[in-house]
Amino acid sequence: MLDKVVIANRGEIALRILRACHALGIRTVAVHSTVDRNLKHVAMADESVCIGPAPSGQSYLDMASIIAAAEVTDAQAIHPGYGFLSENADFAERVEQSGFIFIGPRPETIRLMGDKVEAIRAMKEAGVPCVPGSGGPLGDDNEVNMEIARAIGYPVIVKAAGGGGGRGMRVVRTEAALGNAVATTKTEAKAAFGNDMVYMEKYLEDPRHVEIQVLADGQGNAIHLGERDCSMQRRHQKVVEEAPAPGITPEQRAQIGKVCTDACLRIGYRGAGTFEFLYEAGRFYFIEMNTRIQVEHPVTELVTGIDLVREQLAIAAGRKLSLRQSDIVPQGHAIECRINAEDPDTFLPSPGLIQHFHAPGGPGVRVDSHIYEGYRVPPNYDSMIGKLIVHGCDRATAIARMRVALSEMVVDGIKTNIPLQQRIMADGGFQRGGQNIHYLEKRLAERKEKSIGLA
Repeated sequence: MLDKVVIANRGEIALRILRACHALGIRTVAVHSTVDRNLKHVAMADESVCIGPAPSGQSYLDMASIIAAAEVTDAQAIHPGYGFLSENADFAERVEQSGFIFIGPRPETIRLMGDKVEAIRAMKEAGVPCVPGSGGPLGDDNEVNMEIARAIGYPVIVKAAGGGGGRGMRVVRTEAALGNAVATTKTEAKAAFGNDMVYMEKYLEDPRHVEIQVLADGQGNAIHLGERDCSMQRRHQKVVEEAPAPGITPEQRAQIGKVCTDACLRIGYRGAGTFEFLYEAGRFYFIEMNTRIQVEHPVTELVTGIDLVREQLAIAAGRKLSLRQSDIVPQGHAIECRINAEDPDTFLPSPGLIQHFHAPGGPGVRVDSHIYEGYRVPPNYDSMIGKLIVHGCDRATAIARMRVALSEMVVDGIKTNIPLQQRIMADGGFQRGGQNIHYLEKRLAERKEKSIGLA
């Protein structure tokens, strides 16, 4: 197993990685910005290194500083977590060129999956079902683009090839709006991602977001750990995730899971990864692959009993997968609510001092969070301050446990989205399951216009 790992992240995922390392006897190095010196995992790590000031561009996105921290501490590997540099192929390449192990896929795989046009082309060649689309980047000839859109059928969606996280996309419903949509998306993509390449896909009106978790060792072995439903979204950002996805049959799971593991073997994938699909009318349509650990990985861990971060560490150490597909037997149902430091109605960030904190407990309740009483939430980073995850024998039990857990959770001194999560758990549509990715935003709009609750 690995000897010493640099944790190149912050917050709850940094603490999650640290705990997995310590359980395996791996020493840890916490890198942190000046504003994060009081984070819980920094105090718990074997060593810590300050890598810069609060702005992430001068700290958590500073490749040279992170690699230097690995050098001065004689670390063996670097775990990027999620976000920041986790899907940056250049960083992975520099880590490996500097003589360290990057805990994740090979740089060329990250680069392939990071280019959405090339990723879709590769997945089509691997037999993964994809959304009907342009099959390549769009040019500047509006007539040609209109012909492509007619062949696909309106509505279409124009997407940035280098985008992600719900950014760099525009829905087009009429031919008259296409030219401006392509030009505007290209401009925005260039500014946001440094790449103005865009492509076009059929816009599905009523899809769910269903994703498949995979593990592959890069040595000819790959398995899937079932699916997650992440359809409760606001502005393309996930709010609630669950596993398994309501309404997906064991036959569907096995079929799409094998498609994904076959694709992993074809591209020589290494590590943990997630195939993200839109699911509509019983069919899966590939949209992208995340080449990292996901925020929502705990729901998969709870239904499978598999520690995904531990598996990442083992794969990075050069071990072959110890698990076979027959070992993966999902049990019960798990739900995760993201807890954000934000106003539950306006969604404005709410940084500040946490005066009181009480974590819920009871059977099947898990809290992944770095906060504590007296911790000051900085304004410099993502607003997520934790994740509340529950597991039950079935979906109804999981929802009931989540409602109790949310009622017990106390975070005083700042605003959080706990009231929103409580409304979602009480909502009849959510309780029935199988809602599409537009459902939550529609309910939020109704509440705003009519001043009614979600339930």
